[in-house]
Amino acid sequence: MDSIDVDVLVVGSGAGALTAAITAHDHGGKVLVVEKSDMYGGTSATSGGGIWIPCNHLMAKHGQSDTPQAALTYLKACIGDAVSEDRLKAYVENAPKMLKDMEDKSDICFVATPYADYLTEKEGSKDGWRTLDPVPMSATKLGKEFFNMRPPHPQTIFGGFTITVNEAKKIITRAKGWKMIMAKLMLSYRLDIPMRMKSKRHRRLCLGNALVGRCLTSAFKRKIPIWRNSPLKSLIETQGKVTGAIITKDGVDMQVNAARGVILAAGGFEHNTNMREENLPGPTDTKWSATPGQNTGDAHIAAAAVGANLTLMDAAWWGPSVRLPHNDRSRVLFAERALPGVYIVNHKGERYLNEAASYDEVGRKLQAHPKTSWVIFDRRAREKYGIGPLYPTAVHPDSKWTDAIKAVVKKSDTIAGLAELIGVDAAGLESTAEKVARYSETGIDEDFASGSTSYDRYYGDPSITPNPCLAPLAKAPFYAFPVYPGDIGTKGGVDVDVNAQALNKKGTPIGGLYATGNTASSVMGYTYPGAGSTLGPAMTFGYVAARHAMGANT
Repeated sequence: MDSIDVDVLVVGSGAGALTAAITAHDHGGKVLVVEKSDMYGGTSATSGGGIWIPCNHLMAKHGQSDTPQAALTYLKACIGDAVSEDRLKAYVENAPKMLKDMEDKSDICFVATPYADYLTEKEGSKDGWRTLDPVPMSATKLGKEFFNMRPPHPQTIFGGFTITVNEAKKIITRAKGWKMIMAKLMLSYRLDIPMRMKSKRHRRLCLGNALVGRCLTSAFKRKIPIWRNSPLKSLIETQGKVTGAIITKDGVDMQVNAARGVILAAGGFEHNTNMREENLPGPTDTKWSATPGQNTGDAHIAAAAVGANLTLMDAAWWGPSVRLPHNDRSRVLFAERALPGVYIVNHKGERYLNEAASYDEVGRKLQAHPKTSWVIFDRRAREKYGIGPLYPTAVHPDSKWTDAIKAVVKKSDTIAGLAELIGVDAAGLESTAEKVARYSETGIDEDFASGSTSYDRYYGDPSITPNPCLAPLAKAPFYAFPVYPGDIGTKGGVDVDVNAQALNKKGTPIGGLYATGNTASSVMGYTYPGAGSTLGPAMTFGYVAARHAMGANT
């Protein structure tokens, strides 16, 4: 078997993996990155690309501030005892350092956004500015390698182009200026004839593609090798220490010796049916996941084989999802749940949650509900907003529905008729319609307080008063589609310490082995404190792991 010697081997090519690779290189390490699939970027490339970084230096540009104590208080209030306080402190301390280092030394850069923390009722929360959005970049900077980067998730694409979080908010909520934003984006996309000759993808990269694109340009400038089509087969253990791995490169096994360490950043196990059924609470289905299909827990299995302890394996980054026939993944309802006139009901036709709460919270409520739930809305909402697989009627009229849409979305001229189509109690659904009509007039959701927090209102429609999240179900026809407890990745994995070192079942570090991202047990525990709580820790602990492996003082 052929072999190669490096200082640090990084498994995976998402944002956490590439941050680790860049950091290890900048501390003098010879680094190799290996990617299982034929495309760079993993789930990071298909994500929103945001990172949750408390006490970040970008806040000051907006007259904002934060303190480590406030951030730690908020995290402890959200997470409780599921994660040690030492790890929480390590995140709060290192996240802003990682951000500053990456912005100073690489192409990676962000802007702070007024995106509220998800649980603003908790002490220490902020009404924005901890979530950062990657600055858009041109695909031209990647050259031919652009076509080897995983494309965005289909639901983040508007007619071929992606948009930033701030642009998305204005378009989704129909805020002032949204039409001009759409017009400029559509024009720039369609007039880019040279790019249209090569691809339907937009030259302007946003969200996860912008983040991974910036990570890749930074890695390429450093001449860090990245092997695609090179899955991890197993780890090499020598006298209780991980000293490398067997990598199957283009179908041939190769031994990679890693003198300083192996950093696992290969995503979760959400597309491994057996691992889902063994660990996640039911009901569960790989078809409900919104992530690419390569996340099958390979790194989890390899780490466990050398004694790593796996924790939080019953947890995921939940989200209400819908999937059309023949689509390769589901789409999560990230924002439209907060729009007025969009509700979720159970088999009794009754609401049982705050639709405008974070998608993780709504997903967990769905997960705990044994029967299929339904998203319902009327003609007013249908005409004005994009909801699930449907764009507004101006660009996606009912007459143009595909067979896939027809198979999922149901439509009726009456509430009772809709109830019959979707198999829910008609009296219950009619009662729900009466309730939301009353709540819409008063602005107070007496059942679930929808629209009562700054996060709820973030994606509400500001033109609707007195509550931007509430409107009646009054205008026929009425619509519905099923919604499931989907995910944007699992969050259980290798138990790690403050240095991202893998721990064995006795809580002792395994020399030479590190984990970050969804391969590691999440520092966020069972909760989701704010947008970017996946990628923020992935990048931060990738940074921490690389520095520790290279002997730097973190």
